[in-house]
Amino acid sequence: MPVDRAAWEAAVRHLYEDAYPYDATGPRRHEDWVLDVLALMSRSVPDPRGWAGLDDGAAFAAHPPEYVAERLKEIDRESAENLLLALTDDGCTLSSLERFEESEEELRAMARTILARYGDGAAYLTNVTRPGRGPGTLDFTTRDWAYSPLSVCSEDYGLVIVADTEVAVFWNFSDY
Repeated sequence: MPVDRAAWEAAVRHLYEDAYPYDATGPRRHEDWVLDVLALMSRSVPDPRGWAGLDDGAAFAAHPPEYVAERLKEIDRESAENLLLALTDDGCTLSSLERFEESEEELRAMARTILARYGDGAAYLTNVTRPGRGPGTLDFTTRDWAYSPLSVCSEDYGLVIVADTEVAVFWNFSDY
C-alpha cells in the first residue's frame, strides 16, 4: 500500500503528539544498517524524502555499533504495529490507546500507514522485551517486560525499521 507524505505525517503527529518522542527517518547507506541507525540517533542525517518527524530533544547515549546491535531484537510486523501503538505514551502499553477519541481500528490504520512507507520487505527491531507466543513476537497483555536502554533518560523504548533505502527510529522517552 503506497502512502503519501500528508497521510504519513498526520499519522505520526496524531499518535505521538502527547508522547516524548523521537520519530525520524534517514537514508540507508551501509550494508551494516546499525551505522545508519546511529547516524539517525545522532540527528546527523535528514529525512531522504523531506517528510517531517517529531523530535522532543531527548538524547541517545553515544554507543558503538556492536552495543546497539546487541540490544535490538527482530520482531514481526504485527508486533511492530502493536509497538507503534504502545509508544504513544509512557509505560509501553496498549492501555495508552484509551486516551484517543478514535477507535482501536482507526489507530491501527494509522500505525499501518506509518509502516507502509517502508514497504513489505522491511525488518523491525526493538529494544523492548515482552516475550510473545513465539520467536520475534511481543505480548502486550503481559505485565512482564523489560527494555535495553539506549538513551540518557530513565526509560526509553522504541522501534527501528530497516528498509532497502531507509532506516527509521520511533522512540519514546520518560525521565522521572
